[in-house]
This record gives sequence, structure tokens and C-alpha cells, in this order.
Amino acid sequence: MRTPVQSFAVANLRRRPEAVATGGFVAGFDPATTSPFVNYATPLPGAEPTAADVAALVAAFRGRGLTPRLEFAPDSAPAVEPALRAAGFGTEAVHTYLVCEPGTLTVPPPSDAGFAVAVPTAEPEYTAIDAALAEAFTGESTASPEGAARLRRLQDGGGAVRYARTADGGCAGAASCSPPAVGTAEVAGIGTRPAFRCRGVGAAVTAAVAAAMFEQGAASVWLEYSGDDSRRVYERLGFTPQGTRLYLTLEE
Repeated sequence: MRTPVQSFAVANLRRRPEAVATGGFVAGFDPATTSPFVNYATPLPGAEPTAADVAALVAAFRGRGLTPRLEFAPDSAPAVEPALRAAGFGTEAVHTYLVCEPGTLTVPPPSDAGFAVAVPTAEPEYTAIDAALAEAFTGESTASPEGAARLRRLQDGGGAVRYARTADGGCAGAASCSPPAVGTAEVAGIGTRPAFRCRGVGAAVTAAVAAAMFEQGAASVWLEYSGDDSRRVYERLGFTPQGTRLYLTLEE
């Protein structure tokens, strides 16, 4: 059975502090950040937007001083991509997504590389995780109190945040997973600080958040990978390719 990734994307954006439904799209906005990775839109499955629908969506972004941006599985709404292209949207990226189910998850053994997987509970831990992810994704994000607060809200709101705690109490890397919706959940923000790469950090924290979601009753979790090396890591954990997601942006 195909994982309902697009239905999940809609449900997940509706959780944003500001969710706007317009013309077959749902846009999710967080006033605490201008990050395009937080503020974006997605179509409803089967949507067939008109030019006016796309214009209204663009206006929702421009009115907030944000770049119009969408993430979606194109096979779930075949009419959407042509409508966006006609309005001038260009390709930012195309990613394959991988899916894992409870019966396929392979949890790696405890690491002997000097770290242990932990659940954050205190503010200094969330701050350290946010800083580690900013270091892991240099140029894509910066550490901030708002970033640490978002991680806390994710953990407290039914999602999962796990980090690799070093012997001195620091953070070697981390991963997070959204709360489940429509039977699935998205694993994201998997990052390892450069000094700790190639030690199994990414695999350990990814398996940990997936297991946490399965304990909550999720039928699957899914993620996107950034290269062949990471794909092989996720496949060893039990993730398999199932479809693609398209990222489109409308520049000035």
C-alpha cells in the first residue's frame, strides 16, 4: 500500500501557527521565522488549481514578505505542477522519499563510538541540539532560541527528538520526527556535527525516532535523503524508496 505522504503533508502544514487554505492548497506559516523550510505550501491530493488559485497562493506569501514555495508529491495531484510552471515557478529540488514500517525497521546495536542516544528534557539540551543541527547544515540554518523552542514543541506535541549525547554531555547529532498524521510521520532534521561523522550517529538517531513513532502506533515513517551515502544508511535501517517529492519556488 502506498504511504499517504501527500495527505500527511497537508495535515502537517495545518499544524503551523498560521495555516491558510486557498484554491486547493494549504500553506503553513510560522511568524517566528522567515525560513523557507518552515514556511511553504502543498496541494490537496487531486487538486486542479486555476491561474487565479495560484495567484491567490502567491499573494499569501508575498503579503508576509516570504518567497512562494511548495513541497509535494506530484503524482498525487498531476494538474498542480503545470499550473505552477505556467505561473513561473521553477525547480528547487526533486527528492526520492524512503519509507519504513515497523516490520522492516532494523535498529543498530548500541554504539561504542563515545555517544548514547538520549531524549532531551531540559532547555540546555534543546539549545545544544539546535546548535549542532545548525553546524551540521551550514548555510541552511542558524542556531536561535526560536529553533530550540520549535524542537521542544515538537517533542512535547507528540513528535520525537533524539540526540547523540557525547561523554561530556554535548550533542554529536540529532534527528526529529513529526507527530503522526494519517498513519504516517516524517523524519527530518537528521544532522551530524562534522567532527562526529562516519561514526553511526545518523543511523542511531534516525532509528530511535522511527521506533518512537511505531511505539505510538504509526503504520510507517518516511524521509528524504541527500545523497547516496545517506540513502545506504537509511536502507540498512529498513527504509525503501516509494516515490518522489518536488520542490518549486517562485523567485522575484
